[in-house]
Amino acid sequence: MSETTTAGNNVPSDLEIAQRAVMKPIGEIAAAAGINPDALELYGPYKAKIDPAKLTVPAGAPMRAPGKVVLVSAMSPTPAGEGKSTTTVGLADSLARAGHRVMIALREPSLGPILGMKGGATGGGYSQVLPMDQINLHFTGDFHAITSANNALMALVDNHIFQGNELNIDPRRMTFKRVLDMNDRSLREVVIGLGGPAQGTPRQDGFDITVASEIMAVFCLATDLNDLRERLGRITFGYTYDRQPVTVADLGVQGALTMLLKDAIKPNLVQTIAGTPALVHGGPFANIAHGCNSLIATQTARSLADIVVTEAGFGADLGAEKYMDIKSRMADVAPSAVVLVATVRALKMHGGVPKDRLTEPNVGALAAGVANLQRHIRNVEKFGIIPVVAVNKFATDTAEELDWLLQWCAAEGVQAAVADVWGRGGGGDGGDELAAKVAAAIDTPHSFRHLYPLDMSVEDKIRTIVQEVYGADGVDFSVPALKRLAEIEKNGWSGMPVCMAKTQYSFSDDAARLGAPKGFTIHVRDLIPKTGAGFIVALTGAVMTMPGLPKVPAAMRMDVDDAGNPVGLF
Repeated sequence: MSETTTAGNNVPSDLEIAQRAVMKPIGEIAAAAGINPDALELYGPYKAKIDPAKLTVPAGAPMRAPGKVVLVSAMSPTPAGEGKSTTTVGLADSLARAGHRVMIALREPSLGPILGMKGGATGGGYSQVLPMDQINLHFTGDFHAITSANNALMALVDNHIFQGNELNIDPRRMTFKRVLDMNDRSLREVVIGLGGPAQGTPRQDGFDITVASEIMAVFCLATDLNDLRERLGRITFGYTYDRQPVTVADLGVQGALTMLLKDAIKPNLVQTIAGTPALVHGGPFANIAHGCNSLIATQTARSLADIVVTEAGFGADLGAEKYMDIKSRMADVAPSAVVLVATVRALKMHGGVPKDRLTEPNVGALAAGVANLQRHIRNVEKFGIIPVVAVNKFATDTAEELDWLLQWCAAEGVQAAVADVWGRGGGGDGGDELAAKVAAAIDTPHSFRHLYPLDMSVEDKIRTIVQEVYGADGVDFSVPALKRLAEIEKNGWSGMPVCMAKTQYSFSDDAARLGAPKGFTIHVRDLIPKTGAGFIVALTGAVMTMPGLPKVPAAMRMDVDDAGNPVGLF
């Protein structure tokens, strides 16, 4: 989000704006989007699931080409705020306002960051998807289903070991963990099975956050229910005593896991404040997973709209790279245009200004920090697409700073526009100029390409990402990572793309190195083959797959009023 309520002013909070908005019945949104009633499963008056298998084309309607994808990414995030989701929503509303048939595809928020520090993922100000509070909390229960499927698998694995271990599973070589949709550092490392033989086999275990689960990745990359079942069956959860991989199919429970996910796999339909239809579905983090909403939601949106505005998590070095090199390999969803969101505030922070002084005009700091945006621009161009820069406007931005940034973008050869979609909304005129430039970019010919071929070795894929995208000098592999590389080669998994798990705050694996650092090495401490999802996770630096809560969690200011309405939720 690009603005927040401050004490003593009259600016409403995101929650207050959302609560004042008048929503249309979801059936009206569906009808306007061309969704037939048979494909709609209502979850109250303002939410619904869509069954893609039941979508029909009206008799006599002409065949239409799948919609073009606009991918929204950003510069490296800072505590100053960038507003990627806000810009995504505002841009889509503005494109709809200009007469385009548009649909949004977004990830679902995770409860851990909502109660912790990061916030939600529904946009902000007058560019939000609604009902904001329900989407940010339990929504339609998708994360519960994913958590349940993940933990059912591990309960079945440990039961198999307890009941005789016919598969010869080595409890010391598990690569799959239980999960929880919460930031809880106390669960990173645990011991289970204590209390004697009747309680199971003692072993070291741990929890990841739900959004880091391979079940989440499989959920978001599956093309349909059958593909979901096959991918679940291919998940490797551990190894035998003679070091052979053991899969879900070996255990024979892929059908049960599919059953737990059969309703969740259907995309969720909601609306923006301006009435633009939005599919909010799936939610892997981009710093520890592949960071994109479900492929089913993206493809469903493409079947219904001419333009689909979607986003990839965090900066373009993470989410956008993974969208291009992972998601766009799984299906034909390569973007026709890419938008990079930047703010004057965040650029000044990358230029060395502390957060408490960002409201002070400082073109010098802006000029120093813009190197971060420049590297992201050049990175997107390596995929064959020239991005459009969206300058998400804050009230404290000066005309001099905004003009300087627009002139800098012009000198870099990229289109740019100031977007005031938080304050004026995409349904108003706040994003008109940005929408016009993006619409022109969609029609501009380009030659999309991946960063690396799949037949490249895993080591060289990592080195390519690290040097080409992050700007590092090279890679340092730990001894365990080198052993895992040999294991991956031996098991025939080296043809998969790589998913880098890295801090989102820096191009390096050190969160404190802002801007566009040089002269650094990326440290890969371990590799985890995700054979169901179809990629290999490279854990770098100190990045955690189970985050912790901050000293003062956002939960401390949350409550409900006497009518049960949320208070203090953004």
